Amino acid sequence: MTEPSEGLPKAVLWDMDGTLVDTEPYWIATEFELAERYGGTWSEAHALNLVGNELTVSAAYIREHMGIDLEVDEIVQALLDGVVQKVAENVPWRPGAVDLVQRTRDAGIPCALVTMSYDRFVAPILAQLPPETFRVVVTGDRVAQGKPHPEPYLTAAAALGLDPAECLAIEDSNTGAKSAEAAGCLVLVVENHVPVIPTERRVFADTLDGIDLAAVWAEQDRSTD
Repeated sequence: MTEPSEGLPKAVLWDMDGTLVDTEPYWIATEFELAERYGGTWSEAHALNLVGNELTVSAAYIREHMGIDLEVDEIVQALLDGVVQKVAENVPWRPGAVDLVQRTRDAGIPCALVTMSYDRFVAPILAQLPPETFRVVVTGDRVAQGKPHPEPYLTAAAALGLDPAECLAIEDSNTGAKSAEAAGCLVLVVENHVPVIPTERRVFADTLDGIDLAAVWAEQDRSTD
């Protein structure tokens, strides 16, 4: 593997849901199925409020707003059951995502996956990629505090032996972008299901297809001028 060139991040830290794969519709469909099964009520607006959240936070929100008589852990497991089944049938990759991961690794830049999904949901997705595509994997069941807290991104950078300021994070939600930004990363935002608030440490692109990492990383210098 080649060494990364000057003018590029030392690592790229990937969000998963909505960024690497477009699984948000799977989560939303599973939430509506849960409401129907247990006699609750749900809406698209409620579903979009959960994008990027830690699973236990989402489950607590569902318990309150869906009005179903399940414990938080039971809701988490029910959500995972539904989404894992859907992913097993089809992994919905985001445009340009797999190509960018491969180009990044070919350039000698390690990748990490930083997701609030749990191991048993992440595993079937990673199984569709070459072994060790991600040098580090941080999941929601491996951290004490999930996004928007910086712990997930701090954990990933530390595992790679890097300062977060040397890393580029890729996100699609305000929750995730806030986590990465608070950790000290520059954040490439590709909006998907929810709008993301602009800040000085966020670079926006319409798609990952054909993205130029050097051009994105150069935005870091402009943001500090």
